[in-house]
Amino acid sequence: MIKKRVLTFFTFLCFFLSFQCLIAQENQENKILLSKLLPSIQKQYDVVFSYVDNTLDTVVVTPRKKIISLQELLDGFEQETNLRFTIINERYIAITVFIDQIQELDEVYLTEYIASGISTNRNGQITVKPKNFSILPGVTEPDVLLTIQALPGISSVNETVSNINIRGGTNDQNILLWDDIKMYQSGHFFGLISAFNPYFLKKITVTKNGTSAQHGDGVSGMIQMDLDAHVNDSLIAGAGLNLIHVDGFGKVPLNKKMEVQVSARRAITDLLETPTYAIYFDRIFQDTDITNNNQETNRTTTTDRDFYFYDVGAKFIYDISKTENLQFSFLNIFNDLSYTEEATLNNRQLTVNSGITQRNLATGLTYFREWNPAFSTQVQLYTSNYNLEATNFNIADNQRLFQENDLADSSIKFHTKYRIDENFTVESGYQFSEIGITNIQDVSNPQFRSERKDVMRNHALYSEVHYFSDSYRTMLTLGFRANQYGKIDKFRWEPRLSFRQQFSNYFSVLVLGEFKSQAISQVIDLQNDFLGVEKRRWTLANGTSIPLIESKQASVGVQYTKNNLLITAEAYIKDVDGITTRSQGFQNQFQFVNAVGSYTTYGIDFLFNKKWYDLNTWLSYSISKNNYEFSSLNNGNSFPNNIDITHNLTLGATYSWKQFEFSLGSYFRTGIPNTTVGTPEVTNGEINYNAPNAATLENYFRTDFSSTYRFTLSKKKKIYSKIGLSIWNIFNQQNVLNEYYNLDNDVVSQIQNRALGITPNLSFRVDF
Repeated sequence: MIKKRVLTFFTFLCFFLSFQCLIAQENQENKILLSKLLPSIQKQYDVVFSYVDNTLDTVVVTPRKKIISLQELLDGFEQETNLRFTIINERYIAITVFIDQIQELDEVYLTEYIASGISTNRNGQITVKPKNFSILPGVTEPDVLLTIQALPGISSVNETVSNINIRGGTNDQNILLWDDIKMYQSGHFFGLISAFNPYFLKKITVTKNGTSAQHGDGVSGMIQMDLDAHVNDSLIAGAGLNLIHVDGFGKVPLNKKMEVQVSARRAITDLLETPTYAIYFDRIFQDTDITNNNQETNRTTTTDRDFYFYDVGAKFIYDISKTENLQFSFLNIFNDLSYTEEATLNNRQLTVNSGITQRNLATGLTYFREWNPAFSTQVQLYTSNYNLEATNFNIADNQRLFQENDLADSSIKFHTKYRIDENFTVESGYQFSEIGITNIQDVSNPQFRSERKDVMRNHALYSEVHYFSDSYRTMLTLGFRANQYGKIDKFRWEPRLSFRQQFSNYFSVLVLGEFKSQAISQVIDLQNDFLGVEKRRWTLANGTSIPLIESKQASVGVQYTKNNLLITAEAYIKDVDGITTRSQGFQNQFQFVNAVGSYTTYGIDFLFNKKWYDLNTWLSYSISKNNYEFSSLNNGNSFPNNIDITHNLTLGATYSWKQFEFSLGSYFRTGIPNTTVGTPEVTNGEINYNAPNAATLENYFRTDFSSTYRFTLSKKKKIYSKIGLSIWNIFNQQNVLNEYYNLDNDVVSQIQNRALGITPNLSFRVDF
């Protein structure tokens, strides 16, 4: 009954949004968003625009059908809008607002990067704007955490979005911010789908180095997901579905000062078992309690599997005045799996129910005030609560195991921004956060219960100064962050650096550096944690067995762009200290060892991107070396990291023809390190392993295809639709993601986890 009501709600939401859009978009028939015109203007006149990111969100202009000079085009736009177009030099043009005489230029460097909607800015960050996103191979929708894996230096060794590896780091070393709120759950379907509805987001920013001093944690990288901060001029909405889920969103202005935004997405997996769902299910639940129970010893079978997920987001925006703004954000992410196990023991038919739920509930309140054109302040409060619960019955042993991982994060942040003059800006602030984590394990037979709760309070002061030369050829940010970790009584001083020098209209150099730390990480106590699906649990540093994680990173990069050709190369070195073997997922001789160590990774990220009219091609390549160093393991000698990938290559192309888009790409990477078994296989009742990570798995190779067709349902009402087809791994390559060994009655068995085979998906979307 509840499922039917939820489905009815989604259907009603889609129809409601459609009806509202038909009413709201009667005007502006001949105009188009300026942001959509800029890429073609840049290509036609060989120029680059820089502007504050939200300046063009709602600005519409009339397209010029006749060929005119660049100056005439800009003059026309100035007459039609309240924008000023300042030609800095023969190639760079700054867009500012007339009413704000000292509005600073954002670091947006509007260079299309791999695909439409993906751009790189002046300080090396990558920005993805879902509303401008076209397609990538195997991806027709802008799945946040799947899309960024196409970028050099970013990958996922187990092919999930919940395990993003940025320059050799584990997923828990990334900080995920949704509307500036820290998130601790990133995936639906236990990692195969991003937990964040991309159509509700304004932009996603990925930082690999040179992080702003106002952000702590995330020693490997940061992923920011921003929502709208101000009221839109008109209603914006959309709805869609694919073979996994259905979604809808709406941004509804209540008046000129207030707006309500809503987003909802729900799986159809418990209502309809599609081919895509079946492939996903087999992939994510291989070698888990759900699929490993049909054994001769107990003859247990699994029935009535029921799985679904949903996420619901909302935001209220109140533009109190031209200088004041209030925002309230809400997000609820939920996954649920339940199944029934049946077995016959002693001529008795036994039936038990097992299951797992996973949730991240977040709320945030932000108040912004501009006291004068040079000085502004912002106050933010948020809470983010993560909960993971699993109940697992073992019929043969008459045992019930209950596990829970609960996290509560609360924070208050005060931020100031002062513009000294046209060249210098200073940003400073203070942040207080409190994180409490509870881990529970309860066994019924024999009776055992373990419950541990830890709390960490952190105070942080930060400040950074931004310098922009008059020509904007030189940009420098120097900052620091001072962290005081209460529980372990440790102080950390963390400098940050971002420097960019442009030597010509086409060539520039970027230097980045940072010190970072984090007191929270994930550990793996047993390989069967949480039914074998979610093997990681959050935990806090205690200063001894789980120390504070500290990192140092430096990089130097170059960028060349001319005539629709973009070439970038960035060399880096990163050292991360304070990691534990329990956080690395060892499945060899170190699986049950608790040791503290470090890893060092260094390499080069390279990108070649060339466009010819409607054809866009790219080659992304990373070469790196990533080694562990544990003084108490392997005789103190370094050995390869579990996620050491020496070579990672992506080759792709996208072609546009009328309303069609086609994209084809291949992904290749060397196999990850692996520990093999020696001869004899068993010694003293234990597996006789060879040297740790001395071998590698087979190389990984995959080719993906995607295509979309766009059409107009109503030109007058501006209602647009898109049909998409994607095929993941079109050659059905049997890639091995992981390999390990089990010992049972002195017999060693090899277990392999395989990647997705050929996986098709269809999508349909309507946008207003």
